Amino acid sequence: MSGAALLSASLQRVRLQGRPVLQDIALELPAGRWTAIVGPNGAGKSTLLRALAGLIAIEGQVLLEGRPLPAWPARERARKLAWLGQNEGGADDLRAQDVVMLGRLPHQAWLAPPSAQDLDCVRAAMQQTQSWDWRERRLATLSGGERQRVLLARALAVRAELLMMDEPLAHLDPPHQADWIAIVRQSVAAGGSVVSVLHELNIALRADWLLVMAGGRVLHRGRPQDPATHAALQQVFDQRLRMLEIEPGQWLALPLTG
Repeated sequence: MSGAALLSASLQRVRLQGRPVLQDIALELPAGRWTAIVGPNGAGKSTLLRALAGLIAIEGQVLLEGRPLPAWPARERARKLAWLGQNEGGADDLRAQDVVMLGRLPHQAWLAPPSAQDLDCVRAAMQQTQSWDWRERRLATLSGGERQRVLLARALAVRAELLMMDEPLAHLDPPHQADWIAIVRQSVAAGGSVVSVLHELNIALRADWLLVMAGGRVLHRGRPQDPATHAALQQVFDQRLRMLEIEPGQWLALPLTG
């Protein structure tokens, strides 16, 4: 696992509609690992991810490979960083294959037709997410889980070094959640980096690194198996979790009744 900083941030404050949502956050995310951002509802997880991706205004600075995000040409940054947001709308009238092809736009010349490489990347991404069979269907005709797999394929088709995903497991059933973990692991094994916001704690506990948030701050960062990480999780979830080791180094977070 590489120790070089891929993404670093110093955020004094982030506001949404004039209301402070994040404050006093400083972090570095090394390349070559899967980082999961977790915390209770309203902790600021999605806002932090959007700030790190350069999608919202911030008071502070985010560096991608040591360069401020605004200093990156748009197309170059789009080839470096791929984004999958939650509840993404639009494109309902497009075929699933055309939606995934949107992920190749940063690699294409203006108004140029898709290249053979573009077509290969789209097919590979859709096969990876098991969405190739409905490539001719309109996005609007797909179920929530099918749609999510197409949108994941679009992000994968970019072939970016950094993949950022906000609630990527929405609408996915357990077998396809397991497939998502395998995709993330394949990406990291190939030298990529993944940052994901997850509500599913037991999947987040399989990441390489956790950021534990509450109240617009990062309260802890550490490995999922570390006792300090478990204590932080129990703290932000009001001591309503029991941490259980199911095999060496693999933990579950079991909810406790109030």
